[in-house]
Amino acid sequence: MKSELFYKYPKTLLNKGTGFLTDYSHSLNPYTGCSFACSYCYVRQMPVSTFRKKEWGTWVDIKKEAAALLRKELYKAKAKGKVTIFMSSSTDPYQPVEYKEEVTRSLLEVMVENPPDFLFVQTRSPLVRRDIDLLLLLKDKVRVSMTVETDREDIRKHFTPDAPPISARLKTLQLLAEAGVPTQATIAPMLPSSEAFPDKLVQLVNRVCLDDYFMGDGSGGKRTRSLGIQALYEKLGLETWYHPSAYHLVYDRLIKVFPENQVYLSQKGFAP
Repeated sequence: MKSELFYKYPKTLLNKGTGFLTDYSHSLNPYTGCSFACSYCYVRQMPVSTFRKKEWGTWVDIKKEAAALLRKELYKAKAKGKVTIFMSSSTDPYQPVEYKEEVTRSLLEVMVENPPDFLFVQTRSPLVRRDIDLLLLLKDKVRVSMTVETDREDIRKHFTPDAPPISARLKTLQLLAEAGVPTQATIAPMLPSSEAFPDKLVQLVNRVCLDDYFMGDGSGGKRTRSLGIQALYEKLGLETWYHPSAYHLVYDRLIKVFPENQVYLSQKGFAP
């Protein structure tokens, strides 16, 4: 899907960590909107999307002069106390437009100059590998969390046709780990997967976060329900996967392969 691009000059970049992100002092979104347009994305239901009157995924706002703004805001925030940043809560910091615009890279450069106490990078894009040089400079003050909702490419195509292939994400996890960047695989939201999924992950990471629509959308699954996701599960004959207890199946598979202290559920897996 081709997204319409807009250039904006934001007044602020660092937002107070609230709700699901209360473990963080701030959230940081290099863009508004996201061209990956995942079918189940809860941001579709948020004011940032509903006020736009355009379909989620068809537009992206590029935040101009973001680095200069972050430099000022980070300095002020650090003067007040501990700064922990979640990037990003309502967009993917490495969506396709980042190849050209490099807003996320410019923000990382600022954070390398003046590091926050902790930075959590949430993405589903292999493009994050481009910034290994900067991520390494943040040492143990960063964690890259790669969304890998399933190991089944057929499932990925049904739910997130515009997102990167699973194999490219797994390869990126391998490259990050080999380089020494702290990483985790994030099965969120959990989609139907094969029994072999944990065996693929254990070769790449020593930390996994598992989340679903019911724990993770901030409304006990109501936001996701209103997106009509259940109908897609029914159409695929996978209704049993759309249930508050379905995560137990994947959790049990994971802890057969990973030590239990390496498998985190929902909000705990996203915490600093």
